Amino acid sequence: MQNAPKNLRLHIGIFGRRNVGKSSILNAITKQNVSIVSAVAGTTTDPVEKPMELLPLGPVLFIDTAGLDDAGVLGDLRTSRTRQVLDRVDVGIIVTAAGEWGPFEATLAHELQSRAVPVIAVFNKCDLAAPADSVLKDLRESGFHTESTCALSGDGVGRLRQALITAAPEDFVALPSLAADLVPPGAFAVLVVPIDKEAPRGRLILPQVQTIRDLLDNDSFCVVVKERELLEALSRLDGPPALVITDSQAFLKVAADTPPAVPMTSFSILFARYTGDLTEMVRGAMAIDRLKGGDRVLVLESCAHHPIGEDIGTVKIPRWLTQYVGGKLEFTHLRGHDFPETDLSGFKLVIHCGACMTNRREVLSRIARCRDAGVPITNYGLTIAFSLGIFERALGPFPAALDIFKSNRQRAYHS
Repeated sequence: MQNAPKNLRLHIGIFGRRNVGKSSILNAITKQNVSIVSAVAGTTTDPVEKPMELLPLGPVLFIDTAGLDDAGVLGDLRTSRTRQVLDRVDVGIIVTAAGEWGPFEATLAHELQSRAVPVIAVFNKCDLAAPADSVLKDLRESGFHTESTCALSGDGVGRLRQALITAAPEDFVALPSLAADLVPPGAFAVLVVPIDKEAPRGRLILPQVQTIRDLLDNDSFCVVVKERELLEALSRLDGPPALVITDSQAFLKVAADTPPAVPMTSFSILFARYTGDLTEMVRGAMAIDRLKGGDRVLVLESCAHHPIGEDIGTVKIPRWLTQYVGGKLEFTHLRGHDFPETDLSGFKLVIHCGACMTNRREVLSRIARCRDAGVPITNYGLTIAFSLGIFERALGPFPAALDIFKSNRQRAYHS
């Protein structure tokens, strides 16, 4: 379970003022000394992540954050890192001490609630003081769960664990399929997996592994081939596969080798609906037609791998887009959890990676930020398919998304 990918983990953020016992709460829940505990305020600097298994939910990721009331230049940096966590948590724990609950905690709670994140208010150090009944009543009427704990003695920690299980959002408990809904039990999918320099030695990249597991869980068959072996593999099957899934970098060759009657898409497009919003990202890809030379494009890469040679995000996509637009574009690249805190309106398009190394909550938060700023957002696979002229073919397995593309194209034609 330590190796379960982040996009399959429930992200649980621990927030609050400095020195209220956030790290002690994390250590008590995990029964490990994960975070350094000290009486000195501001001991936790960067967010501390702890993966573990919380039954019956399964794999989760606890994120212990720096105090949001930190001051000074360094405090501002810590607070900025903590606010990044707000955009990717599925459940928020707000820790306060000795029965205290004031405007600071209330603002933080409503900020999480505005993101539709379930909130658990934890009154730590309950051995020193208990919260007022009126405070508990107001919190519960506002839809917040409350617990009183003493992290050092363990009092209330068991109840807090149970509250976390109860608070897990339904869309996490009932995770959607990656590809199994497109490939019936007993049917075949052909997975086209190029082996390039950035593929880890002895392993497949995460989207490929997750798709294979998803199909196996559905009692579907899958055949895995490199792009130059696709034609032979198809000829050996007794009938056409239910679906061909390719790495986006091999889109053109796979589209040419796959019979028109066989549905085809890419791993990245599958992830656009799994970790994001496929229809929103389809609309975003159509903004490529409006790009012109000199426009700024933001490229977001969730993982922190070092780009090598013909890297997809820094080399290939900029090259394909530049060729499509017919003019030089200005690209900005951000990695990991970095995302512009200021106005996004300077960008004409945001292109996200497949997001296999982050969770759906963070991607949806970014989509919402882009929507509020009026900036279209799409992802790698959709961008590649659009710029190579095979967008409609790649959307074939997704009727609703395909309808959006066709109807938008029709309106553009008539206007």
